[in-house]
Amino acid sequence: MHKYVKLAFEVIKSQFEKESVSDFSIYKNDEDFKIKRGCFVTIHNNDDSLRGCIGTIEPYYENLYEEIYHNAISAAFKDPRFDELREKELKNIKISVDVLGDLKKVNKKDELNPQKFGIVLQKGFHRGVLLPNLEGVDTVEKQIYITKMKAGINSDDFDIFKFEVNRYE
Repeated sequence: MHKYVKLAFEVIKSQFEKESVSDFSIYKNDEDFKIKRGCFVTIHNNDDSLRGCIGTIEPYYENLYEEIYHNAISAAFKDPRFDELREKELKNIKISVDVLGDLKKVNKKDELNPQKFGIVLQKGFHRGVLLPNLEGVDTVEKQIYITKMKAGINSDDFDIFKFEVNRYE
């Protein structure tokens, strides 16, 4: 298990402890956690169904440690699509952490590839994001359609940005 995923799991697990005994200093002091990047924490059930996914497109906190910490809690307990994770579910989940690269403006749709790039669509205050390499998202058109729905964008007039991710499981 990669250390980013281990941190996410330990943070979620610590939320069930009566007294906080978890020590995350090993992560806080690790150079790999000191970078400033957006990230998503995704929780799947063992049957691969989605259980929670929350993240930041661009860094919100001081470092990746803080991003993972807060996004893990949000994915487990604050994703509005799901009930809060229960302690008994801990043994039946899989966690991945996607660390996002920089956003790059897209001028033509042929610059996109749903297996390689995630996308952000933006029009005014409406903004939607879709991570890359998702099951069932095989075409650029489908990737754009899903992201438009998530963003609440009804027209075909919007800005597209792409990004690469490093996925840790």
